[in-house]
Amino acid sequence: MTTFWVPLQRDVITVHGADARTYLHSQLSQDIASMRVGETRQSLLLQPTGKICGILRVTCLDSETFLLDCDSGTGEAVVVRLNRFKIRVKAELSLGQETWTAVRNVITPVGGAIPAWKGDGSAWDVRGDLSDTSIPQGTQDDYETARICSSWPVMNIDVTESSIPAESGLTDIAVSFSKGCYPGQELVERMDSRSAVAPRQLRYTTVEQGTLVGQEVRVEERIGVVTSVCGEHALILMRRA
Repeated sequence: MTTFWVPLQRDVITVHGADARTYLHSQLSQDIASMRVGETRQSLLLQPTGKICGILRVTCLDSETFLLDCDSGTGEAVVVRLNRFKIRVKAELSLGQETWTAVRNVITPVGGAIPAWKGDGSAWDVRGDLSDTSIPQGTQDDYETARICSSWPVMNIDVTESSIPAESGLTDIAVSFSKGCYPGQELVERMDSRSAVAPRQLRYTTVEQGTLVGQEVRVEERIGVVTSVCGEHALILMRRA
């Protein structure tokens, strides 16, 4: 697969203050307390019921400053949810939107980039413009195909505020099962300890050309609803057998 880059709109939330680290650790599904400066981790922000509020990537900028980036248009809900529990916390949140550069199908790491998606080394994002001019620009279809084949969901498209983490396929990378309590943890831990299967699960499949989002498809004698599609590549919410 050919390496390419595309511009990528991201909502960006800066959290700064003496309590930024401890507060984010108490609210997110990922272990934030142990993050080193420059380190990046994927995380989920949940409602107390365990439903997903946001899919976040957390970057530790310094000991008191963290950058949360998320899908375009989803940052406001994240800020509202974080502020709801921010009582006597010395940390300020500011929301903005930036154009980043997504580099995909990478053979070698890109300078100045942070890992994207599942962090397998094939997907990187640069905050700003790409300095390597030898990499060709791709199309939005190239990006969507790579995303779908990587089974990486977009908030409010593949998962919604009614989804639970076990549906998303992200618990392995975005949830710490050794950290302290956080809102929504009870559902996550209970399903993990019981090896419970979610009523629906997001998964990749191939479909016929012309398949549309919202269409039902049958895979291995099970029914799924298409949430994202590009050509013959699709993400579907598969119903539990």
